[in-house]
Amino acid sequence: MPYKNIDDLPEQVRGNLPKHAQEIFLAAYNSAWDEYKNPKDRKGDSDREETSFKVAWAAVKKKYEKGEDDKWHTK
Repeated sequence: MPYKNIDDLPEQVRGNLPKHAQEIFLAAYNSAWDEYKNPKDRKGDSDREETSFKVAWAAVKKKYEKGEDDKWHTK
């Protein structure tokens, strides 16, 4: 299901990503949720939620990377 705001994101996301990265995650997840509603548009056996999570994390990783300190930083 799509998320209304960053406070609704899973703890795994909120607890690890900076606010801007959370905003990227939210927008990408919600967009993918809409784009991949039809199972034939997804790769393999992934369900809609799994696909949306993959897309969202990929979007975050375009601008952020996990540092040696185990925290996310802008590239």
